[in-house]
Amino acid sequence: MKIVVLCGGMSPERDVSLSTGAQVANALRRKGHLVALVDSALDIPGEPASLFTDKVSENSAHISDTAPDIDELLQRGEYFGKGVLEACRMADIVFTAMHGGAGEDGTLQAAFDLMGVRYTGSSAKGCALSMDKTVAKRLMAPVKGVMMPEGTTLLRGDFDGNELSYAKKVLELVGLPMVVKPACGGSSVGVSIVTEEDQLLPAMELALSYEPKAVAERYVKGREFSVGVLGGRALPVIEIIPKTGFYDYKNKYQSGCTVEICPADIPEEASERMKTAAVLVHEELGLAAYSRTDFIMTEAGECYALEANTLPGMTAMSLIPQEAAAVGIGFDELCQIIIEESMNKYDRTDS
Repeated sequence: MKIVVLCGGMSPERDVSLSTGAQVANALRRKGHLVALVDSALDIPGEPASLFTDKVSENSAHISDTAPDIDELLQRGEYFGKGVLEACRMADIVFTAMHGGAGEDGTLQAAFDLMGVRYTGSSAKGCALSMDKTVAKRLMAPVKGVMMPEGTTLLRGDFDGNELSYAKKVLELVGLPMVVKPACGGSSVGVSIVTEEDQLLPAMELALSYEPKAVAERYVKGREFSVGVLGGRALPVIEIIPKTGFYDYKNKYQSGCTVEICPADIPEEASERMKTAAVLVHEELGLAAYSRTDFIMTEAGECYALEANTLPGMTAMSLIPQEAAAVGIGFDELCQIIIEESMNKYDRTDS
């Protein structure tokens, strides 16, 4: 097959996406496909068709320990670089290795739908519903078998000019400790754990600096887990143990900062509850091919779903590849399965 691996973009998760893209492109080449690695935000020099024979640069796989500065790219005012859409139209399918922003919120998927471009992962609707944590929480709240922390929505328009009174209201609604995070962000960018009252205002300012909507929710203390869903079935539960702090941007992507155990060393009953909940989230939000849902388990054994990821990271340190490996699915095969499951989505639609 002729495949474009689309990565990069203009979200704070740009570096993660570049790493995902480079490693997925190499894997698909090893599976015998003609692959073009394309950064959606940059112009393609020359003819797009020539990309399908270029080698992937290993430099694309580096991730710094802080989110990148994307102001220069944003100032250009255009999401796609010259020739990017032309390259995507040449492919049998686009492997969407995007993270955050328009690449994961359904906007990119909607554009591809209008152009008749096939792509991996979930539909525009599924991505949009999952990306907005406030919407996803409302949808999942009545679903039996899925627990989510209580919280409230923060709006920049209500916050600006009323900072102190707004923070007081949030404190009364949620209480301490709480987690404050952008509503549509990922990779823990802009996330704060608030344990003292004087930490709340800076946390709200930080979250709302990334986008006009954020979430404040009750902090649930416990062990961190994640469960991938591949082809409608749950993969083994993986436990995430940061050596310091919580599972933030640095701990996610810097080698040696986090210990990950898969399958997780927990009772089978707890594992099955999380796996069942992950599949329910996948189905209720209308996701396709693959997804990943993050959980917290309290000392009492309660399992809270935190959020769903429609385009989980596919770097060497990412969680879904580790979960797949636990059931004998190597990285190259995982990428191939994602392609096949995504093509099946179109086969069902076309029939």
